[in-house]
Amino acid sequence: MGIVSKQAMNNTVVTYVGFGIAAINTLFLYTNFLTDAYYGLVTVILSTSAVLMPLLAFGVPNTLVKYYSSFKSERDTAAFETLMLFLPLVLIIPIAIFSFFYTDVIGEFISKENSIVKNYVWYIFLIGMAMAYFEVFYAWAKVQMKSVFGNFMKEVFNRVGVMLLLFLVHFDIISVDLFLKALVALYLLRTIIMKLYAYRLKMPRINFDFPANTRVILYYSALIILGGSAAVIILEIDKVMLNQYIEIENVAYYGVAIYIATTIIVPSRAMHQITYPMTAELLNNRDHEGLDSLYKKSSLTLFIASGILFVLIITNLNDLFLMLPEEYRGGFSIVFLIGLAKVYDSVLGNNNAILFNSDYYKALLMMGVILAVMVILLNMLLIPLQGLQGAALATFLAITIYNTIKLYYVRKKFDIMPFTRETLKVFGILLVLGVLFYVVDFPFHPMVNIVIKGVLTTLLFLGILFKLKISEDVYGMLNRFLGKKG
Repeated sequence: MGIVSKQAMNNTVVTYVGFGIAAINTLFLYTNFLTDAYYGLVTVILSTSAVLMPLLAFGVPNTLVKYYSSFKSERDTAAFETLMLFLPLVLIIPIAIFSFFYTDVIGEFISKENSIVKNYVWYIFLIGMAMAYFEVFYAWAKVQMKSVFGNFMKEVFNRVGVMLLLFLVHFDIISVDLFLKALVALYLLRTIIMKLYAYRLKMPRINFDFPANTRVILYYSALIILGGSAAVIILEIDKVMLNQYIEIENVAYYGVAIYIATTIIVPSRAMHQITYPMTAELLNNRDHEGLDSLYKKSSLTLFIASGILFVLIITNLNDLFLMLPEEYRGGFSIVFLIGLAKVYDSVLGNNNAILFNSDYYKALLMMGVILAVMVILLNMLLIPLQGLQGAALATFLAITIYNTIKLYYVRKKFDIMPFTRETLKVFGILLVLGVLFYVVDFPFHPMVNIVIKGVLTTLLFLGILFKLKISEDVYGMLNRFLGKKG
């Protein structure tokens, strides 16, 4: 097994483990060990930090990966490395100074509806900065062809740390205030560990004689700031804006519903680690037929994976809610809308990879900026009218419009579409299974009901796929599995 395939497999396992730990934290520990208000506060702090992160990173993680291999001499490489290490400080230092002198003003703004947020301006900045430099050092490791440790630190380390801290709160070993301070320390510690690992792979050599193409590099980095900020805004701005309009407890309820829905993208995140380099190679080789085939195959495979996860979530959601505290049980419409948006994300297959690795990446970034503005405006309009459901509807509408534009753009520029007759067949199967198992209720404990429904739904779905041979990849995987068992 090659180094890329081996790391892709390891990263997939790490991603699933991370999501499993996050599920325990989000659905059971946070909801039972912290009050609604403090859980909402944690959600606001982390979401606002995530929105701030792309700005503080100055596009360096993407720029480092894109340009690193283009430098051939030791001197030019050292100059580029120096630029990448110090470039984030161009924005971090002035934002830190501004935050220092205008802490009260910023605090008043973000605590307009919820006064509890006012005293946590520096928590947001420090976590955002830690996130930014973590991504820089993670990219530093990636260009050395080492990604598994960074992925572990990103997906697992913090979540295990949070789990331990929540248990310390539960057993009254630490206070909630100390928990929040420890949360900041945890993100800073993660960055320091990632830095030490990255420098062990390759120690930087400081050279302030910057590369000849510095202007091009800075231009690309500025574009990535826009694109990265837009992508994060789409994912996180609803939780940040909810804090501006309604009581902070509702942010916690919304966050739980959103997490349940976003588990649908786990297969997509895992597959994209494989399809991104494959797409780049096909584009570089101008292999239009291969690109079309990968587009369709990745779309169908991810639709199968995300579609069955969506059905499993929706048909078991009422039972899952019964296992949560009562105040967290009202998010069915939120899970449905966001889940549907995530399925649409997945059914586009390697659409993003096609655009990012082609000459049209600037168009994708501009689309992202337009979408970010759109989602902010929709949230401003719909949250006051419909509360949590308004935030979910705003996100759903923005993502749906954005994905439709990307779908049309790839069709226009490359003359390829991800959908086939098999896509329609999978949709029909999922619809029938979804309706059937939503109306069927078992009279057992919610966990038992979830297991029974989950097993029956999955077996029926895979059985139909196998019988009809809808997907070559899925059929081959099931055939090998059954062959081994036989």
